[in-house]
Amino acid sequence: MRNIEHFIGGQSVVGTSGHYGEVFDPNKGQVQARVSLASASELDRAVANAAEAQKGWAQANPQRRARVMFEFKRLLEAHMDELAHLLSSEHGKVIADSKGDLQRGLEVIEFACGIPHLLKGEYTQGAGPGIDVYSARQALGVVAGITPFNFPAMIPMWMFGPAIACGNAFILKPSERDPSVSVRLAELMIEAGLPPGVLNVVHGDKDTVEAILKHPTIKAVSFVGSSDIAQSVYSLGAQHGKRVQAMGGAKNHGIVLADADLDQTVADLVGAAYGSAGERCMALPVVVPVGKETAEALREKLVAAVKDLRIGVSTDPQAHFGPLINAAHRAKVETYLQIGVDEGAELVLDGRGFSLPGHEQGFFLGPSLFDHVTAEMKTYREEIFGPVLQIVRADTFEEALELPSKHQYGNGVAIFTRNGDAAREFADRVEVGMVGINVPIPVPVAYHSFGGWKRSGFGDLNQYGMDGVRFYTRTKTVTQRWPKGGPVSDQSFVIPTMR
Repeated sequence: MRNIEHFIGGQSVVGTSGHYGEVFDPNKGQVQARVSLASASELDRAVANAAEAQKGWAQANPQRRARVMFEFKRLLEAHMDELAHLLSSEHGKVIADSKGDLQRGLEVIEFACGIPHLLKGEYTQGAGPGIDVYSARQALGVVAGITPFNFPAMIPMWMFGPAIACGNAFILKPSERDPSVSVRLAELMIEAGLPPGVLNVVHGDKDTVEAILKHPTIKAVSFVGSSDIAQSVYSLGAQHGKRVQAMGGAKNHGIVLADADLDQTVADLVGAAYGSAGERCMALPVVVPVGKETAEALREKLVAAVKDLRIGVSTDPQAHFGPLINAAHRAKVETYLQIGVDEGAELVLDGRGFSLPGHEQGFFLGPSLFDHVTAEMKTYREEIFGPVLQIVRADTFEEALELPSKHQYGNGVAIFTRNGDAAREFADRVEVGMVGINVPIPVPVAYHSFGGWKRSGFGDLNQYGMDGVRFYTRTKTVTQRWPKGGPVSDQSFVIPTMR
């Protein structure tokens, strides 16, 4: 059986802990590989390599670092098919979706190619008599990223792209469920010209996460995962003096007003709710039609569209989505379906019991649709993270606005309408971090920043964009004066001013 090892100092490093995790093929329901889980010595080795390599990398001029990013971008594009198939083989998402995963990460790499401009500081000439002031952004040192299973290429690139371009060295701990693509990305970075040790991949479980958060050499940690763990990561990292950004879960809503184009809205909702089997933090699992007439018309169209969905293996070009990541997660989603029924929601379409001929052992689950879900139900309050869409009916615009605003999560929300005034008011008032207007998955482009509110995000700075540059750098401000000679100024015991 294939072993997936650590990548430290520019080469594969065999784990010494003796502990392994199982990597499944979700299409077959079978273990296809083992991944080494790091001991403390592996993490220490990776950090030591990173700390040594970072000294020279930080001294490299920004345009040299940008050239590595440009070459990495070229290699990503050249290896797109290989990477997508590798990603799908461990995650289960269809090939087209894996390419989207890679593409959205590549766009952040493109953003990082502009690092010479992004690191420019500020300068004031003549701030005081013969005094000039300037500032510069400098790298933190060794930083780390802890990434989830659902986007095994995009989210690592969201993190290590800006971090490395800014002059840091990076420790990546990918999900142990689908780790191979992260290792391959690190290999391509070396091929692009990155010095060995600047990017290291260390596999592990919660013990490795804790060790990263406590390691004295690691200056900052970026995390994406569930909200409970994100809050714990943020707290433990802060206790150990680290800068932390920790992105958590979501329960994104789609508000549908009476004037919306229902055919387009249904197409958008179905793709956003069921794409990648719903295993996205920016999936849209809740739809809120406003008014009974809108709700009935929307339900009818949704039922027809969901019934037409094709579930297949990752390599099926006709499939809309593939299997879930593993059996345990499928069982968790199925438990939520039963909870919804027990709570009194109407299960209009039940995806349990779906079996794909020839792949009966795969981790497949058919699409499910609930109606008459209420805000008090557990299935509404919590993140299901599967191919499940819930209809929560609202009588008025104000009621619809209140639902996402009062929810514990505040990641993303979308409104579907032709009314510009209503859309503008909604976007202004809703208590959610990312808003789409007739855009079902409002993930910002790479030169803006990604981040939710409330229990969807812990920390002051968001992922990628200029917030990413700010997170992975610290500002140094220099106040300088060059005396011309002559009489020595009198001693002054008063705080200096620029008068």
